[in-house]
Amino acid sequence: MHARLSLIAADPARLDDVVRYVMEDARPRIEGKLGNLGMAMATDAEKGLAVVESFWVSADAMRESERTVASTREEAARRGGGTVSTEQFRVASQLRTATAGPGAGVRVTRCDIEAGALDAAVAAYDDTVVPWLTETDGFCGTVLLIDRATGRAVVETLWRSRQAMAQSRSTAAAIRADAVAATGGAIRAIEEYVLVFSTAALGAEVPMTSSHR
Repeated sequence: MHARLSLIAADPARLDDVVRYVMEDARPRIEGKLGNLGMAMATDAEKGLAVVESFWVSADAMRESERTVASTREEAARRGGGTVSTEQFRVASQLRTATAGPGAGVRVTRCDIEAGALDAAVAAYDDTVVPWLTETDGFCGTVLLIDRATGRAVVETLWRSRQAMAQSRSTAAAIRADAVAATGGAIRAIEEYVLVFSTAALGAEVPMTSSHR
């Protein structure tokens, strides 16, 4: 599975226009493309930021969709009076333990990892980070995205609410410290958003009593 992640930096006063356009116009067009596995959108209203993701069954499907997606993200940026940047990744790991709806918390952690250490980093994430996350109150799911060409990685965690996300910050800091020590990676940025919607087909829900715990 592959993912395209776009960050729209808009005028905060016009962020609602961006959300409306993505939900009413862009989403039907993108989800109608062959190979699409759903979308997700989260916002930071205070800063005027929106993260829009689309998930694809393969790199080829994502590439074939580029023309359509490019036009929608440019229009979204125009309506928001802002700018947009886009990255493409492979989904290296995913887990969902509970359903989270609009208003849930989304933490996005951006990392740099040596290209030769990516496989070890993914293994460490699955073996160490994921079990720790599942022990944290309010945790609903996580996705690890990687770009082998650049060594960039994005960890997204989903929380039952903004309050649950806020209460997880100390645990998240400890997890990051351990992960950096184990992989030699570097944290580039930590962002927090509120979920607007998600239709991403990221696998069946895994109960907390599973072997991931």
